[in-house]
Amino acid sequence: MRIIAEGAEAQVFKAVLLGDTVIVKTRKAKGYRIKAIDDDIRASRTRIEARVMERAHSSGIMVPRLIAVDSFSIYMGLVDGKLMKDARIRKDSYGRLGRILGIMHNADIVHGDFTPANIMVAKDGLYVIDFGLSGISKSHEEKALDVLLMKRSLGESQYRWFIDGYTHSGRESKAIMGRLAEIELRGRYQVRTLG
Repeated sequence: MRIIAEGAEAQVFKAVLLGDTVIVKTRKAKGYRIKAIDDDIRASRTRIEARVMERAHSSGIMVPRLIAVDSFSIYMGLVDGKLMKDARIRKDSYGRLGRILGIMHNADIVHGDFTPANIMVAKDGLYVIDFGLSGISKSHEEKALDVLLMKRSLGESQYRWFIDGYTHSGRESKAIMGRLAEIELRGRYQVRTLG
């Protein structure tokens, strides 16, 4: 196994399993937690991530193929592509990305880190990856935060394409966009200037 990425919660490896190249995401132990509690937290988050990926796939969202799940690791098929943040894409791809998030929200999937860094651009389309902060929720607040993260990651014209796709596919998009406006009015989300 060769490590290809590392975050605060997990390490991601490329490995060969039964002759196929796979991706293995393993949640790291946290030495500052009591071991039994840490094991429970890591196992629970691993199960939730796998369940959310399966729910997204069942909703028609392209995600890496789930191969296996153990206590702290998820084994997935390799997606051959580039991260959206590193790829050159057409404007209408942002509209497709908005539709993807709308479909996810229709299924009550909240990604938790929906940015171009967690979208793979492949020959057959856009794949959503890294569901490590995801969950199942009906909360308009949590769904609005997914939209806000993408808004902060895109340029103005890219965001317009994105939000057009989102509002056309998301059944509750009007309410979620209303909640987004409320969030942006809160002090911690406002841009502050000296003056």
